[in-house]
Amino acid sequence: MDSKDRKDKGGWITTPVTADLLRGALDVERTEYGVLPHRLPARARAQCADGQLALAEAQPSGVRLVFRTRATAVELDALPTKRMYVGAPPRPDGVYELFVDGRPAAQGGVKGGNTLTIDMTTGTAEHQPGRGGTLRFTGLSDGVKDIEIWLPHNETTELAVLRTDAPVEPASDPGRRVWLHHGSSISHGSDAAGPSTTWPALAASLGGVELINLGLGGSALLDPFTARVLRDTPADLISIKIGINLVNTDLMRLRAFGPAVHGFLDTIREGRPTTPLLVVSPILCPIHEDTPGPSVPDFSTLGNGPLRFQAAGDPAERASGKLTLGVIRDELARIVEQRTADDPNLHYLDGRDLYGEEDALELPLPDQLHPDAATHRRMGERFAELVFASKGVFAHQEP
Repeated sequence: MDSKDRKDKGGWITTPVTADLLRGALDVERTEYGVLPHRLPARARAQCADGQLALAEAQPSGVRLVFRTRATAVELDALPTKRMYVGAPPRPDGVYELFVDGRPAAQGGVKGGNTLTIDMTTGTAEHQPGRGGTLRFTGLSDGVKDIEIWLPHNETTELAVLRTDAPVEPASDPGRRVWLHHGSSISHGSDAAGPSTTWPALAASLGGVELINLGLGGSALLDPFTARVLRDTPADLISIKIGINLVNTDLMRLRAFGPAVHGFLDTIREGRPTTPLLVVSPILCPIHEDTPGPSVPDFSTLGNGPLRFQAAGDPAERASGKLTLGVIRDELARIVEQRTADDPNLHYLDGRDLYGEEDALELPLPDQLHPDAATHRRMGERFAELVFASKGVFAHQEP
């Protein structure tokens, strides 16, 4: 038993959650409750005071607790922060998923916690502190096994301790290639059924790779600090999915977009000059294919179900350089083609190959922006087939 583990009178072994038990997090912050996994390092977080980014990067999409044990029962003390939207129905609790030796075994949730009440009509948010809770998984086999607990992809989660009925030790390195992916809320997980079935998590599982997910809801904005994180994080494969957030926010015009993409790629290549690097353009989003942003909430739907969005721009504004998804795809394809003359490990994928016009007829975006659970599964399977399979740009190459 490790010196940090303690057995109580009931026979439970208490193990504090530490960085060596976490995968998929790039930083771990100590809090009064325990630890808070972050998906951006402190230096990057310090360079942007945007509340949306702070919320997104602290939601542990792709982050999981991983350890080896003979335990038949596992408890995790956690303090979630639940989001509530004024005028909208309550959001479901975040989902924790248990995997045993790589196979799904159970799901659970943690009641209570802090609450963050967001008023989208005013842009304000109120934080109310709450109490942590305990996640329990019982009836596990008594042999030595690798345990993974996937944390909720869309709910900030502070972690305190594990309690088990047998000692815990960090799991060994699985030896898989590391895939580092950056994108928007769609890559973050949006309305996936759970943390292991966001499209990147599913694609990683099918592709046999270890995922670090830098999908940041509302925050795939070609920020230089994000490019430096991609540059400095050890990875065998890198992909960036760019476009929808630049239209959502109406952040820049075409004149700025092209040089910003070049600069983003240049920064990654400073540290990863030959790593396979895939640029993915936006999936189909009918409201923004030819209409610029910004995206704005349709508050008339708020009390009757899921919030829906609409495009507030004017298609005529494309002439002055406003971005649409069609414009972005054309520019990304052009930039990648230009750069591949000197960078044979740079590749391009049209996002409509993951979700296109026929898919939209069958599986429309429920809120006009974000895929639902079925679409996440389809996108993950498509990405694995197109990118990780034998003819894909991330296919495993035998030495």
